[in-house]
Amino acid sequence: MPAKVNLHLGVGPERLDGFHELVTIFHAVDLFDEVVATSAPALSLTLRGNADGVPDDAQNLAWRAAVLVASHAGVSPDVALEITKAIPVAGGMAGGSADAAATLVACASLWDVPSSDLPALAAELGSDVAFPLLGGTALGTGRGEILRPVPMTQTLHWVFVLADHGISTAEAFRELDQQRAAGAAAPALDAAPMTAALRDGSPQAVAAVLHNDLQPAALALAPALRRTLDAGHEHGALAGIVSGSGPTCAFLCADADDAAKLAAALDADGVGRATRVASGPTPGATRVG
Repeated sequence: MPAKVNLHLGVGPERLDGFHELVTIFHAVDLFDEVVATSAPALSLTLRGNADGVPDDAQNLAWRAAVLVASHAGVSPDVALEITKAIPVAGGMAGGSADAAATLVACASLWDVPSSDLPALAAELGSDVAFPLLGGTALGTGRGEILRPVPMTQTLHWVFVLADHGISTAEAFRELDQQRAAGAAAPALDAAPMTAALRDGSPQAVAAVLHNDLQPAALALAPALRRTLDAGHEHGALAGIVSGSGPTCAFLCADADDAAKLAAALDADGVGRATRVASGPTPGATRVG
C-alpha cells in the first residue's frame, strides 16, 4: 500500500463534525507498507520494520479496519495481521491510513466482501483511508474522502527526508487554527493551478505550484524543518514542501538522476534521520497472492 504526498493541501474552517474542510491533491508514491492477513482463532497484530511507537492493539487503524470489515461481512474478526512498515511513522505520508486500506483489501478477500463496498468503509475509518485504495493522483474534497482521479502525463521523482520525531496531525491542525485566529493567511481552497500543472506534465510546472496550508503549522511545531527545506533548495531541488502535517519533507526533482544526487547530498548534510527516493504516481492497494 503506497504512501502519499499532498501536491496541494488547502485547509478550510473546522466543520460541525470536528473535521476541517479540505481541498487537496493526493499523489501516491512507491514507498510501501505491506499487510498480510491470515485466518486465525482471534484478532492479533504484529508489527515489523520501522514501527517504533505504532500501537499493536485497537488503537491501530488497521485493527479497527479488520473489525469493521468483519462487522460488514457478519463474521467474527478472526485474523492475524502482520504489517511491515516502510512508510514513515507520524510523518505526514498517511502510513497508518495506508495500513488500514491494505487491511480492508486483505480482509475483504478473506471474508468475500465486494471491493465495491470498500470506499464507503474507508471513509468511515478516516479521512485519508480512501485514497490509498485508489492510488494514482486524485483531487480530494470534504474531509479528503471524496475523490476524483486527476490525469497526469509524467512520472514525478521525489526525495523524502525523514525526521527523527513525529508531528501529531491533530496538533498540526490546532496550531493552524491558532495561527489563523491570530491573522495568518486565508486557506488556499483552489486546486486548479495544480490540476493545470499536472496536465502540462512537466515537473517544473508542478514545482511552481506546490502548496501546503499546514506547512506554517508544521514549521512552528518543528522549527528545524526550515533547515531541511533550505538544504534541499541549496542542493538543487525544483521545490520542497512539508508533506501533509509533517515532519517529512518532500523535494521534487527534475528526473531520477537528480533525485539520487539530491538524496546523497542531503544524507551527507545530515539534515534528517534518513532519505528515501521515490516516484509517482503509483497504483493503490494491490493484492499479492
